[in-house]
Amino acid sequence: MPELSLALIVSAATLVAVIVLIFIVVSMTRHQVSHPESLARVLEEKHMGMIRDLNAGLNNLGDRLSAAQNELFERLRNTITQELTQTRSTVGALQVRQVEELSATRETTTLKLADLSANLQLKHDQLRNEVLTRILQTLAEQNRAEQELIQTTMRNASAQLSASMDLLSKTTDSRLEQISGKVSERLEEGFKKTNETFVSVIARLATIDEAQKKIDGLTTNVVSLQELLGDKRSRGAFGEVQLENLVRNILPEIAYEFQYTFRSSGARADCVLKLPAPTGMVAVDAKFPLENYRRMFEAGLPELERAAAQRQFRADVKKHVEDIAAKYIIAGETSDGAVMFVPAEGVFAEIHAYHSEVVDYAMQRRVWIVSPTTLMAVLNTARAVMKDVATREQVHIIKDELGKLGKDFQRFDARMKKLADHIRLAHHDAEEVRVSSDKITRRFSQIERVELDQPDQIRSLEQALLDTAHEDEAGHEEPRS
Repeated sequence: MPELSLALIVSAATLVAVIVLIFIVVSMTRHQVSHPESLARVLEEKHMGMIRDLNAGLNNLGDRLSAAQNELFERLRNTITQELTQTRSTVGALQVRQVEELSATRETTTLKLADLSANLQLKHDQLRNEVLTRILQTLAEQNRAEQELIQTTMRNASAQLSASMDLLSKTTDSRLEQISGKVSERLEEGFKKTNETFVSVIARLATIDEAQKKIDGLTTNVVSLQELLGDKRSRGAFGEVQLENLVRNILPEIAYEFQYTFRSSGARADCVLKLPAPTGMVAVDAKFPLENYRRMFEAGLPELERAAAQRQFRADVKKHVEDIAAKYIIAGETSDGAVMFVPAEGVFAEIHAYHSEVVDYAMQRRVWIVSPTTLMAVLNTARAVMKDVATREQVHIIKDELGKLGKDFQRFDARMKKLADHIRLAHHDAEEVRVSSDKITRRFSQIERVELDQPDQIRSLEQALLDTAHEDEAGHEEPRS
């Protein structure tokens, strides 16, 4: 506005000067022909007057312009002051309005945030339900696959184990049948031999009965049992018969031989036991030192004679021990020991009870003194040893079957380890799902604790949550693939 007024004033002054100049030129043109000198003078005077007028006009114009400018500045300052006052009022009102609008916006934002939180919670629940549903479906499928694998593995293992057990059972049954057949054969042979022995004993008893009848009939030739046993040959035959009966009743036929003659020495033993290695052949010889034994117990015998009979009894037993050790312990042909069979329990008890030095001497010479009772124990031990050897011969078959069964169990163990690996992977997937759920829950907690003032922040947060959910889904799909 002031600039426009100043321009109008300057234009008006310029227009006036131009008009005056034109008027002077026209006047000079009119008087140029008649009065050239006066014209020049007049022109000069006019020119000077015009200059003075122009200077005065310009001075006046400058004063007016200065006054107008001052007035304009004053008006402008007043206007600006008014405008500033109005602007301040407007700004204050605007600030109040903005505060009100911000309060309304905050309330609106809070409501929108609550709605967004509810929507996000709903979406989170839906997403979590979907993820859990997928995980449960995946776990169910994996469980079904693992159960099928377990069932298949168990069926295969059960089938293999059943086959192995059937084979082992068949093998065992076969071996048991063979063993039972052999035992039955041995028992039949033993019963047969026992029957034969009984028949022989009965026949001999019949012979003895006949002899007894004849003895009873011959009153002049009555002989007591003492007189019968007084003969060394009779005592030897008695011991041999008793030894033979005991051996035949306990051991199988292949495990013994009577009246065996050794190849190296030519000596003949009453019986030899053929035991498995490393024992080998054991000689058994019957000895019956009865004469001095009976003298020790005769009534009315003086003590000196009784002591002499005891010394002679010890000497007899030692001589029998020495003879057996010398004849029947042969290096490379027999074992390193032999057996001395005493057919009377009383004589055996006397030796072990009152003549320990004789027993020690026999042990040093590797000769074992036995009675009918202790011989039965020795024979039963020998039978157990032979049975154990026969069993050991079949051990390699059982060992092979156990080795096959062990391999089957190793395969079963490897498959169980694979199954454990599958279960561990499923547990790992479930743990990752739990971690993702914890992350989403923490982010919702952060949303509930933070107040957002701008919708852009709400949208960016919602987008970040969706991106996180997609990343979690992608992360769960990668381990399963």
